[in-house]
Amino acid sequence: MASNSSFAPPKLADFILTERLGSGTYATVYKAYRKGDSREVVAVKVVGKKTLNKASTENLLTEIEILKTMRHPHIVQLKDFQWDAENIYLILEWCSGGDLSRFIRSRRILPERVARRFLQQIDFGFAQYMSPWDEQSVLRGSPLYMAPEMVCRRQYDSRVDLWSVGVILYETLFGRAPFASRSYAELEEKIRSNQPIELPPGARVSKDCRDLLLRLLERNPDARITFAEFFTHPFVDLEHMPSPESLVKAKELVLQAVQKDQEGERSAALSLYCSALEHFVPAIHYETDRQRKDTLRQKVSQYVSRAEELKALVASDNRLSFEEAQTSRDVLREMSRDQPRLLAALEMASTAIAKEESGLEAHEALDVYQQCLGELLLALAAEPQGRRRELLHSEIKSLMSRAEYIKKHIKMQETQRDVTLDREPLADSVRSSCCLQ
Repeated sequence: MASNSSFAPPKLADFILTERLGSGTYATVYKAYRKGDSREVVAVKVVGKKTLNKASTENLLTEIEILKTMRHPHIVQLKDFQWDAENIYLILEWCSGGDLSRFIRSRRILPERVARRFLQQIDFGFAQYMSPWDEQSVLRGSPLYMAPEMVCRRQYDSRVDLWSVGVILYETLFGRAPFASRSYAELEEKIRSNQPIELPPGARVSKDCRDLLLRLLERNPDARITFAEFFTHPFVDLEHMPSPESLVKAKELVLQAVQKDQEGERSAALSLYCSALEHFVPAIHYETDRQRKDTLRQKVSQYVSRAEELKALVASDNRLSFEEAQTSRDVLREMSRDQPRLLAALEMASTAIAKEESGLEAHEALDVYQQCLGELLLALAAEPQGRRRELLHSEIKSLMSRAEYIKKHIKMQETQRDVTLDREPLADSVRSSCCLQ
């Protein structure tokens, strides 16, 4: 009897299979214990031979071959594999955090910073094993994550993985997949549609996050974000992924911050403290020793406190500078009445300032600042030499300072939240996502 239809776990010589963790089209995964004194906990993926056709058999053998060679902190380790007359058994590393789907269900939606952590941990090493147009008639994986070119049975290549990553990111942020459906027929109809993917009504995500999502979920693979663009995208932010280098970079930057602080260069010191903290937080996540982790967290809290003090001082400096330039700003507005586009950009700047000073809409204020600065820089490039150009140049510098200050403010808020984020079982959750094809 095939394992997928069995109520009792199958028997395996060296292991005792206990609770069923999940099942898919071809496999069922059980929690298991190694017999003997060690009582090692593992996950056993049981694949019923009767469920396999030629293509799925080759797919399974490829999976085994790849996992045998992989040693990566974010990919579940294949410890061994066995078989008997009915089943093939993959003995896999046990990951206590459950899989990503369960992690999402337990929290409903995830903050962007947590979604980014998962995104940084996705490994694309398997893509190199799939040549262009490799067996394009064979559908692999869960339909919910399949790119349109797969479902429509067109030729496809490794770019389908980028679509799947987009679905995963969408699901982490909004608690459901973009094509959530009650039946496969409904799912297929949605995937085959030519309608562009839209974010849920009222979705509040950052500009970078929105850009990445929509570029990943581009139906046309030729217009979809490329792998190179994905790895360098500001939302993915691989530069600040937890790694052995995180602490080294953080220490270098914080030494520079302390020096600038001692020299009285507040703005430069604040910028360096923020840059250091962007590496300190990943360093905390990377550290596995609890005592060293706690010590590091205490040091980071001290740096955060000093950065907060500097932030208040820089805000005061910015406010004084902005007030002193008010007369010049009024003159610039008067001189811009014959330039509707320039005047509109200056009005946009006023909106950004109002949002910033409300203290409640930092992200929105930053977005508006970036929009108006884009317009003002275009106006500056076209502006001839003269008094208006001088005033415009000065205004742009002032607005850039305010925008940079908001960026630091947002980063400080994220850092304070992230200092405690390493207590959540993120790494285990990702690594336990065994393929249940």
